[in-house]
Amino acid sequence: MPQDVRAGGERVTARRRALTVTLTLELVLVALGCGLAWQSETGGGRRPTTATNLVDMNLVPPGPAAPGAATGTYTWDCGRNENGHRNTANIVMAPGFPGQPHHVHDYVGNLSTAVGSTPQTLAAALSTCRNGDLSTYFWPVLRTTGHTGHDGPIQVPVEVTLTFSGNPRGTVVPMPQQLAGTVGDAVAITNGGRNVAATWTCSSTAERRTTEYPRCPAGDRVQRMYDFPSCWDGLRTDSESHRAHLVFPSPDGSCPRNTFPVPRLRLTLGYDIPPAAAFRIDAFDGQRNSPLTDHAFFVNLMPEPLMATVVDCLNNGRTCQD
Repeated sequence: MPQDVRAGGERVTARRRALTVTLTLELVLVALGCGLAWQSETGGGRRPTTATNLVDMNLVPPGPAAPGAATGTYTWDCGRNENGHRNTANIVMAPGFPGQPHHVHDYVGNLSTAVGSTPQTLAAALSTCRNGDLSTYFWPVLRTTGHTGHDGPIQVPVEVTLTFSGNPRGTVVPMPQQLAGTVGDAVAITNGGRNVAATWTCSSTAERRTTEYPRCPAGDRVQRMYDFPSCWDGLRTDSESHRAHLVFPSPDGSCPRNTFPVPRLRLTLGYDIPPAAAFRIDAFDGQRNSPLTDHAFFVNLMPEPLMATVVDCLNNGRTCQD
C-alpha cells in the first residue's frame, strides 16, 4: 500500500478516535450536569417534600447534648403578633423591595418594620416588646392547607419565646445597634441545602428535632426553633452575604478566630395545629414549600442600657425574665 494512503487512513482513524473520546466526555458531562441539577433542585438528593410528608416525632432520635458549661439566660415577651403585623418585605436581605406576594412574614418587636424602613424610622417606632426592645424579629408565616397554592389560612402562633443565652466558653460582649442576624435559607432547595437550619419539633418532644414537617400528637403544639449565629466579627453590622459578619460557633461553643461571642438568640414559635391537618410555610417559587426553607431574621435595636442588662445576666449565670 502506498505510504501516503496508509498515512491518510491512520489520520482518519485518529480523527474517529478523537471524535469518539469527545462524544464520550460530552455525554459524561451532560450526565453529571443533570445529576448536579437534580441534586440542587432536591436539596442534595433529598426527595421532594410536601405538606403531607409529616414525620412522627417519636421515631426521631434525640439530638446531641448541649455544651456542658452553665450559662445565663434572658427571656423576654414581645407578644405573638396578635396585632397581625405582616408584609412581604425583608429589610435584611432586600431592603426597599416589596417582595413576592406569596412569601409573607410574621413580625414581633418593632411595629414599623416595612418596605421603606430605615434605621431612623425603626428607632422612632413603638414595639410589642414589654421591656422596650425596639428590635425587629420576623419569619415566614405558616398556613394550614389542603390544596395546592399559597392561599391557605395563616396560623397565628399561640406562643413566641425569645431567649438569649450566654457562651459556654467565656463571656459575651454586647450586640451593636443595627446588627443583622440570619438563620436558615429561603432558597435552600435551589441552593443545594448549604445553609439549611430548619428545626421542627413538637412541644412534648423538644429534644427530638427534624428538618421535616412534624406530625404531633393531639394536645401538642407544632414548634419551629431558630438558633441564630452568635460569633460577631467585631466590625460590621451586616455583610454582602448577610451571614459572614455573624457566624455560628463550633459545637462546643467556641467562636472562630477573630470573632467575638455575643448573646445567642433562640426564637421558638408554637402553633395549635390539629393532628390531621396539613400545613406548610410560605416559600418562594421553586422551593415547593419545603420545610427545609424555614428561616428567620432579626435586626438588633435593643437600647444599649437594656443590652447591658442582658450581658450582665448572661455573664453572671443568672436566669432572667422580662
